[in-house]
Amino acid sequence: MNNIFREKLKTAIVNGIPGETSHLRMSPLKRPLSSIALKEASSIRESAVAIILFPKENSHHCILIQRPIYEGTHSGQVAFPGGKKDFDDENLEYTARREAFEEVGIQLTESLLIGELTDVFIPVSGFNVKPFIYYHNSIPELQPDEREVSEIFTFTIDELLDEQSISTMEVLFPNGIIQRNIPCFNLSNKQIWGATALILNELRDLILISV
Repeated sequence: MNNIFREKLKTAIVNGIPGETSHLRMSPLKRPLSSIALKEASSIRESAVAIILFPKENSHHCILIQRPIYEGTHSGQVAFPGGKKDFDDENLEYTARREAFEEVGIQLTESLLIGELTDVFIPVSGFNVKPFIYYHNSIPELQPDEREVSEIFTFTIDELLDEQSISTMEVLFPNGIIQRNIPCFNLSNKQIWGATALILNELRDLILISV
């Protein structure tokens, strides 16, 4: 089952990832497509995240983290392990592996990479995020970095594919503005919105194509 799932995902990626059309369903009202927002950006910071999949108890699981509360744009948010590209990083795929090790203690090798998804640009912070998908044949050992990660949790792919996992929420922004009806995923009792939700929905669409 593990090899079949992995190979089907690889084939689906080779045949063409869903792209920005997958982002639309989980995009807040008036959020432009990343490709459009990038053209108007005055500052862009390259970054990468690791989508880590693994089998457990006849299901496939994926890893997410929750950021600690701090004075910053992404305080307390749910995300994939990842971060900005360092000057010494060979490329963005290396960035994803390095950040995954630093944040959750997982050793990712190039051999575990099965593909990549569409970039997501975050205008509020200027990050352009490249998602990379990795597959572990067994449950990886995880160790959170206490400074960057308040919690590591997982969800099943079955949860992600369940239409009932998609809803909307209210978000209170640091400037005091409340935005309502923001699309989100409800996974493992967490509400997940923003760039992470956009990436999750492309992953979801990719899996639906592959099954």
